[in-house]
Amino acid sequence: MKFARKTKLSSEIPTASMPDIIFMLLVFFMVTTVLREFSGLPIVLPKAKRIEKLASKRHTTSIWVSKEGLISIDDKLFAADNVWSIMYEKRSKDPQVTVSLKADEAAKMELISKIHNQLRKADALKVNYSTKTRVD
Repeated sequence: MKFARKTKLSSEIPTASMPDIIFMLLVFFMVTTVLREFSGLPIVLPKAKRIEKLASKRHTTSIWVSKEGLISIDDKLFAADNVWSIMYEKRSKDPQVTVSLKADEAAKMELISKIHNQLRKADALKVNYSTKTRVD
């Protein structure tokens, strides 16, 4: 006489608690993620009477120049002579790139002029000088 097995093993994975786990993970990552406001060197932007905002930050690269003469592109410090090679690479990847030059108001004009010449050499001719509005 043969006995039939009454218990069958189920090979399914229970998914009833899956939405709860996903929601808890989502909340955890939202709470623990820190968003950076800006990157670059600590600078004091010069003031201007009339300014215009850039239409889009999508094709924008920021170059930060501190009053000590430090130059930062994408959170990395570079010498003024190396600006053209970095910007040439960026320009070859994105031909519509606009350079946003954020220089401290106490930065030397000699350094700004040198950066400008390096940008010309890299054929990055769309340059935006960042300022703050002047409160009179």
